[in-house]
Amino acid sequence: MKNKLALHWKILIGMSLGIIWALLSSWLGWSTFTLNWINPFGTIFINLLKLIAVPLVLFSIIGGVANIGDPASLGRMGGKTLLIYLVTTLMAISLGLLLVNAIKPGRLMDEQSRIDNRIRYEIWAASEGHEAKDGINYLKDPAFVERAQEITELSKSELKETTVSDKIETANKQTQVSPLQPLVDIVPDNFFFSLSNNGLMLQIIFFAIFFGVCLLFIPNQKSQPVLILVDGINEVFLKMVDLVMQAAPFFVFALLAGVVSKMAGNDIGKVLEIFKGLSWYSLTVLIGLLLMIFVVYPSILKSFVKKISYLGFFKAMSPAQTLAFSTSSSAATLPVTMECVEQNLGVDKKISSFVLPIGATVNMDGTSLYQAVAVVFLAQMHMIDLTVGQQITVVITTTLASIGSAAVPSAGLVMLIVVLNSVGLNPAWIAIIFPVDRILDMFRTVVNVTGDAAVCTIIANGENLLDYNEEKNPTETFDLDS
Repeated sequence: MKNKLALHWKILIGMSLGIIWALLSSWLGWSTFTLNWINPFGTIFINLLKLIAVPLVLFSIIGGVANIGDPASLGRMGGKTLLIYLVTTLMAISLGLLLVNAIKPGRLMDEQSRIDNRIRYEIWAASEGHEAKDGINYLKDPAFVERAQEITELSKSELKETTVSDKIETANKQTQVSPLQPLVDIVPDNFFFSLSNNGLMLQIIFFAIFFGVCLLFIPNQKSQPVLILVDGINEVFLKMVDLVMQAAPFFVFALLAGVVSKMAGNDIGKVLEIFKGLSWYSLTVLIGLLLMIFVVYPSILKSFVKKISYLGFFKAMSPAQTLAFSTSSSAATLPVTMECVEQNLGVDKKISSFVLPIGATVNMDGTSLYQAVAVVFLAQMHMIDLTVGQQITVVITTTLASIGSAAVPSAGLVMLIVVLNSVGLNPAWIAIIFPVDRILDMFRTVVNVTGDAAVCTIIANGENLLDYNEEKNPTETFDLDS
């Protein structure tokens, strides 16, 4: 008898069991066993999805561009895609700034801790040759001299955190380049090197678009065999997605068990302590991300596409959203996002194969919102009031940084350093939000994937290439027996 339980429910069950197992193994002292014998299957899952994602992006875009048939249509569609992605990114950043200024999570921490943080900031600013942002100087106050001397020793060790210094070094390399360097980075000098590096997805997209456009300008009898080959290879990779997704519930169980075990170790209280210390920050980010998922995107979609209901959209996208949550990677989720959008929302392959890979690379609304909240939160907890001008700088820098964020877990942390530098704040502060970043990253990825799907559907509707059927069962997307 055929199993009627939808895939997204199976994935949610796997996620729940993974978290329960991790907490139980932490309580019983089995974390080492979990990390050694269960967590590797989660790594295998992400590797499999990434293995499929890169060639799927390549052949999907080539096929999508070549099948459009009209270079003018391609230019129009590309312009609309980038414009809508830019608008949603600006909306996400603005929402993040609105929430963090309204809730003020950084000011809800212990007053003495904030004073200590302020002294640390002033010590760092003095060592870097910066002026304190608001003109206040605790180091010149006799009441804080003794405490400042104690904190100086703490500050010397701040940048010794290996993971932090590594990310600072990466960010510094990105800031010491010419203004047109991002444009230079899009064009690969060795395409096969780009294929072997997931962080160079923009180069793969450039090559695929270039290849597809060139197919439009050669005689049909010569381009048709190439298109048949491209479509055939694309179908093979889509079948790979089908097969991998059949085992997704188990893989997700292993993935979540590993993530929580790494956080908790053999002390279950560590997870609670981590969230307790950063609870208001986490809550502010979560409110923003959930508003983007459940209010902003459905509202934008409904204003352009009347025939897709609120519940219908989430029913169609639930397999991709649950997978995005468990993998924290837009790139790894891309094959599933493409199938959900095509099979469940009725978006034509010409649109999805062009819009979604670009979105997985340049549309990072969840990352943008989180960076805006994180910068202001870190300033607040160090008793720094950022001016309106400095917050506008955050908006501009965050928008540009989100485009450069790789579609892989925690890439936003590296870009956050660039944003902190833009307003003269200590990049080492990212260590403060490290503990909760992995969990929040899961929600950020759901935002990114949901935004990609909404924009793709809007573009398809505008091009009259949307064939949505409310009655379609989303689980058919990954049904090997159908």
